[in-house]
Amino acid sequence: MVKKTKLALRVNNDNPNHHLWNNRGVWWCHLTVHKADATAERLRFSLKTRDVEQARIRRDKIFNDIAKHYDIAA
Repeated sequence: MVKKTKLALRVNNDNPNHHLWNNRGVWWCHLTVHKADATAERLRFSLKTRDVEQARIRRDKIFNDIAKHYDIAA
């Protein structure tokens, strides 16, 4: 059985800002990728916006783009 890299993506529907944090006014996204060699990599992306609504849209686009390349680990 070949192990694949998986994206750790736990969405909290009660928190619209899941995977987001504000660093000095700029919104960032963070997530974890679990690799086939049993290591993990934390990914962080600046969303380059101070608007939380725009940050959510950009986060969702990143998740959709990344999900095309990785399996999702719930």
